[in-house]
Amino acid sequence: MRKIPLVILIVILVLSVVLPVNASITTKATIDDSIFITYDFESLDKTLYNQTKTNTQFNASTIPLIIVKNLEQKNQTQVKWGLGPQTNIYDDANYAFHISFFLSGSDIITSTVDRTSMKRACEVKTEWRKFRVNLTSDFSLNFVRLLAEPVAEWQKTNTTTFYLENKHTGTLDVFFYLILPASASNIQVLRDTITYDMPPHIDDQVLNSPFTILGAVAVVLVIVLIYRKAR
Repeated sequence: MRKIPLVILIVILVLSVVLPVNASITTKATIDDSIFITYDFESLDKTLYNQTKTNTQFNASTIPLIIVKNLEQKNQTQVKWGLGPQTNIYDDANYAFHISFFLSGSDIITSTVDRTSMKRACEVKTEWRKFRVNLTSDFSLNFVRLLAEPVAEWQKTNTTTFYLENKHTGTLDVFFYLILPASASNIQVLRDTITYDMPPHIDDQVLNSPFTILGAVAVVLVIVLIYRKAR
């Protein structure tokens, strides 16, 4: 019988110990005026979990900072981010950790108002999801490879939710949800860019209303009349 090289056996052993088959990463990107993003790392190996927790280079801001830096390298500097409401990212009881943050800015999401239809035309770019991150000095995740499939080819769980499931990595299940607003319509996808229409904001309706313009003109006329009488 042909012997398996020792190096291959060591690699198989390390993978089976460091990251069990039931480990998973679930990401949800909920899109509105900004994007609220959560990363749930669950059922990790105890050793990997403890090493990640003690890694001072990995914390709640690591992933958004990597995303911003990657975009800056592509001359996409109109990006803002902020941490989510969860302050303690680690769950010792379940060997899991949870990260949340917001992304916004014109290099991520834009909208314009059509004054005729009064609809907002929105565009969302999703290339930010592709990055590499080190959990420890010896273990990293390559979302460039794990999430390489264009959003245009993802499944749809409903009319406003795009879904990717990657279970072909052997030791890690990856799930990614892109969730548009429930009122989104005319949804279209070109590779990793999503466009859709939304009802106008209240301030859009007010600013573009003819009554607002007439009211502003009336106010100006009143001010002019008062000024003349005061003279």
